[in-house]
Amino acid sequence: MAFLDRLTKLLAAICMIGVGVSFATLIVVVLIQVVGRTIGSSPVWTEELTRFALLYLAAFGVGLSLRSGDLVNVDVICENLPAPFPWVLRLLSAALTGTLALILIPYSWKFTSIGKMQTSPALGLRMDMVHFTVTLLLVLLCVFAFLRVVQMLFAGDDGIPLKQKEG
Repeated sequence: MAFLDRLTKLLAAICMIGVGVSFATLIVVVLIQVVGRTIGSSPVWTEELTRFALLYLAAFGVGLSLRSGDLVNVDVICENLPAPFPWVLRLLSAALTGTLALILIPYSWKFTSIGKMQTSPALGLRMDMVHFTVTLLLVLLCVFAFLRVVQMLFAGDDGIPLKQKEG
C-alpha cells in the first residue's frame, strides 16, 4: 500500500503543478486583458487563452477535488447513518464515479480527435490540444476515484476526503 500512497501523492503533485500553471496563466492573461482595455483595446488572443487556461485548470483540479472532498457532495444523510453505511456509500460513490469516467473516456478521445481538423481563430492552436482537457479530466477523475476504492478496500482507509478529516 505504500506504493499506492506514493502514486497518489505523485499524481496529486503533478495535478497541483498543472493547476498552478493554469491558474498563473489565467491571472497573467486576464491582467493583460484588463490593462489592454484600460489603455485602449486588449489583444484578441487573451479571451481565447483565458478559456483554454480555465479548461486546463478544471481538468487538473478535478482529481484533487475528489481527493480533498471539494467536489459537490451531499452527505448530510450519508454521514448520519449508522456504521458501516457511510463507508459503503463512500465506496460506492467512488466506484461509480470512476466507472462513469472510464466509460466516457473513449467518447472524449473521439471528441479530442475531431479537434485535429480545427484551429482556434485567435491563437491558431489545433483544437485537439484544447479538447484534450475533457479526456484529461475524465482520466484523472477515474484514476483518483479508483485509487480511493483500492485504498478503502485494501489499506483500511475510511474514504473520508482530506478536507473532512482536517475539519
